Amino acid sequence: MRIIGDHTALALEGHLDVRSAADARVLLHQAVDGGQGDLVLDLGRLESWDATGLGVIMGTHRRAGRLGRRLVLRAVPAQLQRLLVATRLHRILAVEGTVPDVRGATLPGLGPVTGQPVAAPLL
Repeated sequence: MRIIGDHTALALEGHLDVRSAADARVLLHQAVDGGQGDLVLDLGRLESWDATGLGVIMGTHRRAGRLGRRLVLRAVPAQLQRLLVATRLHRILAVEGTVPDVRGATLPGLGPVTGQPVAAPLL
């Protein structure tokens, strides 16, 4: 975890699933509780996730909101971007870049579904 200016940056890698959810939840909640400004969560090295992992992200989003902070997802893998659109969570979560919706229109706040994650300046 790094504190950069007015936000905290954290990267998840490997698997965010039922086996790792408890440890990830503790780490993310500590980052929310102990930081300031946005919590930028880099998912560029995330290999896989399941519904439990998505629940951890949503729980972190809610916790950050209660504390007046914002969770920002960065470098979201294409499959997870599609899942966020399919579940309409792209309307709730802050995600850097743009992503096409199911009809191909671009939705603000998400990176492209295909290709590399969108690079964005640090907040």
